[in-house]
Amino acid sequence: MTKIILTDIEGTTSSLSFVKDVLFPYAREHLPEFVRGHRDDPEVKRLLADARAYAGGELDEEALIERMIGWIDNDQKITPLKALQGLIWEDGYTRGDFQGHVYEDAVEHLRQWHQQGLRLAVYSSGSVHAQKLLFGHTAYGDLNPLFEAYFDTRIGGKRDTASYKAIAKELGVEPREVLFLSDLRAELDAAAEAGMKTTALDRAGSGEDFGPHPVATDFSGIRV
Repeated sequence: MTKIILTDIEGTTSSLSFVKDVLFPYAREHLPEFVRGHRDDPEVKRLLADARAYAGGELDEEALIERMIGWIDNDQKITPLKALQGLIWEDGYTRGDFQGHVYEDAVEHLRQWHQQGLRLAVYSSGSVHAQKLLFGHTAYGDLNPLFEAYFDTRIGGKRDTASYKAIAKELGVEPREVLFLSDLRAELDAAAEAGMKTTALDRAGSGEDFGPHPVATDFSGIRV
């Protein structure tokens, strides 16, 4: 019996284009001024130190900014960078520069599942902070009350089976009681190997090979 629905964000609840065409360019454009303006804030200082350590060298501020922009351009899943992007996006949401995109069918079914007593959680490569910002600033209002837990790369990579086992343990359920939703087969494979149920979201109807995973073109096609 499914007790928890664990959902990815990009390509699943939200459009890939919102992340790639709105969020990433916004962070790239505003990162230099944000770092220079907030370098002495304790949280930012810690994240910059973590990013500098990840880069493996004593980079000065300008070199580190350049390196992080390179990471953004190459879509690298680096935890301190993701956290820093979340802080930059928070400024953007607060200013009203953009809203978090969530598909209408996702909102409808997430609310329906929540009302039915199903537990909902999120697992994305974006930081937990960024996840909460996206769901907190949508055209449908604040959706965060629907979710009881959020997970990012701090629990492990999304293509690693161990990550899904760790998530189930943290949620206090057996993996078989979790249904994981994603648009990427490698992630679905890892979740299935951990023992979770899975459903692939193929919103473009591309006919991509998702192997043994059930496929839905939107949330109305998901069987819980």
